[in-house]
Amino acid sequence: MKVTATRLRQNIYAILDQVLETGVPVEIERKGKVLQIVPEKKVSKLDRIPPMPDIWVGDPEDIFKIDWMKEWREPENLDALEREMKARKQRSRRKPG
Repeated sequence: MKVTATRLRQNIYAILDQVLETGVPVEIERKGKVLQIVPEKKVSKLDRIPPMPDIWVGDPEDIFKIDWMKEWREPENLDALEREMKARKQRSRRKPG
């Protein structure tokens, strides 16, 4: 809602109450500039997350029953990384320098 400074002065308490009740800011035009009256509302970041009810289907306790060892590939990943590092080291020794 936009109002002039004159209208704000005439109805300041009603306009302030409206902002508090609805949460909708009011814009005031004054000397070619626009000012806003907005309610102070501290919203948690978590409150801004849209609900996602279908993310986990089933009993949330089931997550503790999953056998993660079938999926865990860290030893294989580390072995591959170690082989790659050794290969790089050997290549750098072969280069004349």
